[in-house]
Amino acid sequence: MSARILIVDDVPTSVRLMAAKLSNEYYETLTVSDGYQALKAVAEHHPDLVLLDVMMPGLDGFNVCRRIKENPKTTHIPVVMVTALGGREDRVHGLNVGADDFLTKPVDDTTLFARIRSLVRLKRTLEQWRLREETSERFGFNADVDLLVDSGTKAHVILADDSTIQKSNICEALAAENDEVTVIDDYDAPGRIVDLAGDVVVISMSSDSDAPLRLASRLRSLEPTRQIPILLIGDAEDSDRFIKALELGVNDYLVRPIDEQELLARVRTQVRRKRYQDRLQATFLQHLSMALTDSLTGLHNRRYLSSHLDSVMRRMGDSEKPVSLLMIDVDHFKRVNDTYGHGAGDEVLREVGQRVLRNIRGFDLAVRFGGEEFVVVMPDTPIAVALTVAERLCEMMADEPVRISDSQDKVAVTLSIGVAESRDRGDVGERLLKRADEALYQAKKSGRNRVVPTPPKMTEFGAESLPG
Repeated sequence: MSARILIVDDVPTSVRLMAAKLSNEYYETLTVSDGYQALKAVAEHHPDLVLLDVMMPGLDGFNVCRRIKENPKTTHIPVVMVTALGGREDRVHGLNVGADDFLTKPVDDTTLFARIRSLVRLKRTLEQWRLREETSERFGFNADVDLLVDSGTKAHVILADDSTIQKSNICEALAAENDEVTVIDDYDAPGRIVDLAGDVVVISMSSDSDAPLRLASRLRSLEPTRQIPILLIGDAEDSDRFIKALELGVNDYLVRPIDEQELLARVRTQVRRKRYQDRLQATFLQHLSMALTDSLTGLHNRRYLSSHLDSVMRRMGDSEKPVSLLMIDVDHFKRVNDTYGHGAGDEVLREVGQRVLRNIRGFDLAVRFGGEEFVVVMPDTPIAVALTVAERLCEMMADEPVRISDSQDKVAVTLSIGVAESRDRGDVGERLLKRADEALYQAKKSGRNRVVPTPPKMTEFGAESLPG
């Protein structure tokens, strides 16, 4: 997973060493040497993550982190403090001012890279919700000015722990901060966690069992708990399992013996982030339901697509990450209406829309473009991945006829799909749509029920470039 990482450190040798390590892992790096330059670089270059030293001249790392997190435009950018300071007070202070992690030098490279991958994945999910919020604002909806006003307190914490003494100590520490704690001593009960709908799940590792990691993996695979923060507690010798946990989707971990203040700080960080994402999502969905939804399918409508696609393409221009687009047409849809009636036709369109949603990622955008046409916008996605998704959708639709309610009829439905990928910094949404539409035309012309990509040398007018 590529990402743009800002390194902030006033020691040139430390900067060069870290930049070299990250470059070897194919990350793009930016470097600055003081706090004021860091704030300027964050505002201008929009990094995916900031690696921040604490002790710097002028503006120290604590104040830099606080300013990043207090700014609504940058609060979603992960900040990892990497410093020689290793005291408990410094670590807790860093977490309390908003740092997503506080690592003491020398940092194990494997641990650092696992943490970076985990935080970048989270940041990109938040970023897609922020893009949708910005789209809503351009349509005249007010942003939620209270998005950042949350202390992370009075949370519902679900504790999965089969110990006795540790469990009691954790409950006591959290209860003292007015948190509600529900204890589960069975690692094989993800369904109960789903029903409890907590703000954060704390899972205690046991030395002789993989059940805690299996529980974390299961929570990430279930839709109701896919976004709930997970904090793992383990021992220093569990470092390999911590790395595995981060790859599975665990958000953070804490090493025993447990420092109560650090536990509280890490829980607060996760709760604040979850509430921030929940409110972004809730605000967006409210706006969407008011004006930007297709009333038949419940998908986004063409009006919303126009503005959102422009936002995604601008971001692509800054990051050089491709955007792919699927243009989908229901084959012979007029025949469905003529044979079964317009009511059945509406049911087919609703079912097609739901199947599209079930086969794309949470941050992809599905749109009813008009009539029997649908569009899917896939940020940060090369065309090879988009083609795989399109082929799966096409095959699944052909293999599973749509059942019409209140009748025994099953309507055979197939799809034709054109796929296009963004090309360069100057590319715009209108041209990307046009190329996908040209590919869709070729899919229908060549027999329907198939996926066709835009030819690599196709011009915006639809003709292939010929060698001179």
